[in-house]
Amino acid sequence: MEFILHNTECWPRGAPVSDFRTTLTAQLDAALAGADAALTRDYPGPATGRHPVHTVYLPADRCTAEDVRGFARTARDLLATYAPDAAELARATGESVDDVAEVYDRVVAKLEREPIEDLRADFEDGYGVRSDEAEDGHLAGVLTGFADLAGTGELPAWHGIRFKSFEAPTRARGVHTLVDYQRGMAGAGLLAGNVLTLPKVTSVEQAAAMDTACAALEEELELPSGSVTFEIQVETPQAILAADGSASVARMVHAAPGRVSSLVYGTYDYSAGLGIAAAYQALDHPAADHAKSVIQVAAAQTGTRICDGSTNVVAFGDRESARATWRLHAGLVTRSLVRGIYQGWDMHPGHLVSRYLANFLFFRRALPSASARLAAYLHQTAGGDVMDEPATARMLAGALLRGVHCGAIGTDEAESACQISVSELAELSR
Repeated sequence: MEFILHNTECWPRGAPVSDFRTTLTAQLDAALAGADAALTRDYPGPATGRHPVHTVYLPADRCTAEDVRGFARTARDLLATYAPDAAELARATGESVDDVAEVYDRVVAKLEREPIEDLRADFEDGYGVRSDEAEDGHLAGVLTGFADLAGTGELPAWHGIRFKSFEAPTRARGVHTLVDYQRGMAGAGLLAGNVLTLPKVTSVEQAAAMDTACAALEEELELPSGSVTFEIQVETPQAILAADGSASVARMVHAAPGRVSSLVYGTYDYSAGLGIAAAYQALDHPAADHAKSVIQVAAAQTGTRICDGSTNVVAFGDRESARATWRLHAGLVTRSLVRGIYQGWDMHPGHLVSRYLANFLFFRRALPSASARLAAYLHQTAGGDVMDEPATARMLAGALLRGVHCGAIGTDEAESACQISVSELAELSR
């Protein structure tokens, strides 16, 4: 059978097959050069390395070093009072006693060693509107507190502020606090792990404006180009869907290339913006799931991470209330983990208990299957129940590393189960 080759202007009929292939490849390379460059630029791949499992927000006027220590101390006291052993915590959360017994001591140790992974001093909704003098004073207190915690080795690995939004009424005050905070942190040498949160973003232009602000701060403070990054808090309907019907949050990520460290879902502002009654505003509402699905797709392969919102249920006044709150929160955290959202926002010391319990159970339950599948993939073992591809192998490695990083899985456990080192796991996750 004779194959007819079209577009004879590009190659003559009957030319050798090798010439045809070369010519066709060159033609496609030229046609796709722009798309290739855009893909490399806009989708460098998922973020790798450790990142926090949660963020604790403290109002800026209550974010001294002692406030931070007190937050962690209260979490330990609540656990000791309402669930002093694994059996009590299992009853509180509805989990298996055997499973909780496996992680209970790890939870206790985590609350002692690293109770808060990511801390944010809040100058926005949790703080309210104060006089300029009052906000300046509280910012000075935050800077002093962070320096105090750093001096004793207690400053969380990630730390920063949520300043007021770039909406017109609050823009000047937000910039004021942002500049003075960044200047203070740079002067104290505390920029490693520093996080800036831009709230209530309603337009792509605001994300671009924050990109401009970051570049200006780098120049002013003589910092490396691209070193100042920020989170976008997605808590307005306009951040999900623009007036022209486009997914604005996707455009926001690319409006500040390489600077958007994460997208943070804001449960209550977003729900209120949609007209959802207060009693039904929650992380598992269908409207929340829709918003987070859009956020997740917008961030995929860009290097930007996702952070879930919070629950406002903080009832810890007695044993039954504490149990109900822990059960609710642990369930919501697990629900997010199953959906591939590995970070959330905690509002109360008691949430630390259920946050770490849910994470430790999730990653330890994943260990046997994930390590077996990864070992089979790496060693090309035949006869397994699942045949995994490279992308899935990267995700399996990433899941195991998350478990190691947060304290759910010991380094020795992961290496023994996978038959490779943690450093090799990290390479595979990339």
